Amino acid sequence: MHRRELLKTGSMMALVGSALMPSRLLASEPRLTHQGYSVGGAEQSLAYHWLDVLLDTAATEVGRVGARPTILARAMAVVTAAMYEAWAAFDDKARGQFFGDSLRVAPSERTLANKQAAISYAAACAITDLYPESRTNIEAALRKFGFDPMKAVASRASPIGIGTLVGEKICAHKHGDGANQMGDEVGSSGVPYSDYTEYAPVNSPDHVFNPDRWQPITFRRDDGSTFAPGFLTPQWYRVEPFALARPDQFRAPEPPRVGSDRLKADIDEVMHYNATLTPEQKAVVEFMRDGPQSTGQSGHWLRLAQDVSRRDHYSLDQDVKLFFQVGQCAHDAFIASWDSKRYWDTSRPWTLVRYYYGDQTIKGWGGPGKGVIEMKASDWYPYSPYIFVSPPFPSYVSGHSTVSGACGETLRLFTGSDHLGAELVRHPGEITEPDAMGPDVTLYLPTFTETADMAGISRVMGGYHIQADNIEGLKMGRSVGRLVHERAQDLFGHA
Repeated sequence: MHRRELLKTGSMMALVGSALMPSRLLASEPRLTHQGYSVGGAEQSLAYHWLDVLLDTAATEVGRVGARPTILARAMAVVTAAMYEAWAAFDDKARGQFFGDSLRVAPSERTLANKQAAISYAAACAITDLYPESRTNIEAALRKFGFDPMKAVASRASPIGIGTLVGEKICAHKHGDGANQMGDEVGSSGVPYSDYTEYAPVNSPDHVFNPDRWQPITFRRDDGSTFAPGFLTPQWYRVEPFALARPDQFRAPEPPRVGSDRLKADIDEVMHYNATLTPEQKAVVEFMRDGPQSTGQSGHWLRLAQDVSRRDHYSLDQDVKLFFQVGQCAHDAFIASWDSKRYWDTSRPWTLVRYYYGDQTIKGWGGPGKGVIEMKASDWYPYSPYIFVSPPFPSYVSGHSTVSGACGETLRLFTGSDHLGAELVRHPGEITEPDAMGPDVTLYLPTFTETADMAGISRVMGGYHIQADNIEGLKMGRSVGRLVHERAQDLFGHA
């Protein structure tokens, strides 16, 4: 895969997300490339660089076990919360979620060096707890940043001790937050993050008993073998949120049902997109589908937060608060989205196209290298690789729309402006049909709001969601984004 994703802000161009080819950068721009995926120099804060470590570690995990967006978002929320809580002890006003202001040190100790030490040991502790197989890499990162892993002993007597104490406290608490990280919830299989709520689909991969309900979809591996993944983390509505009072606080209204004009129109729209995708639309689908380094929407929006940090020359204090707020926002958005997914349990376009049109002849994307062809509706396929037909969980509401709506709104509120000013250069089709790639296209992301809208509509264009999933997801997400902003600002001491 060769992706070029460029951010243009004023006179500065920098890589966004998982760019593997750092081109078109201004020669005078200082940059630090961490495993080829991030741009940032010595002027970026240590919080910024620890976020790089987190995202690279998460990307490695995705390569090992596959994309699990809810679990990724929770991991990012835990680490950004640990950095924030450790940093808060060295701030004049900020309070932590877990310790309040009880760790606050004397004014003479509130130095940049002490903040850097505290957030480093907190981040290292949290990342190691979430990704224990990456311990060696995390210890290497500590040494790279000038710290000794052997000094990680919890106490209230030093910045290193405070960071370690915070990391251990938060991780211990999160082991019982409902995600089932340890695989020890009553009713679970013993596998980390496995379901313990006894969810069972109404439909099977080869038979639809109720077209309004979710159907597991059969995927095809490169070797020709097939598998049908179950609902990913159906227990997520039980996970402890940051700002939500309850998971159904913003639950979406009843979705359109089979037999309604609304659902038929939404399915026809998906089919029309599928048969008429332009190079630009393909680029949008792929950029929003894969996310930076395949770290999902939580990773996507944290990378955009890094872009804001570079653009506006943020300090460590600003970075810690920004990453914390965006990290908690994505996490809460997934909880809210999964509540609606579990409650309404709706089918994907894959199922509905087949239900409505059966063996009728339609036009649609024929697969890699085939372009748009005439086919039976029963052979219809989203604009996606065969190994990933549609996300393995119910459709309503779109997680992409919810998380993007939430993070876009929270970034707008945090920065005090909707301005983003991003410019992305993409190879259309490079993930889905690399042998049929056309010329580069440029995508423009002028505002946070429009970027969230692009993420939402990309799921309709890709064939993963109907418009109702998108509209209600964006609405839900923006409500979550506002709520998270209010809660975070209160902790920051700005309310």
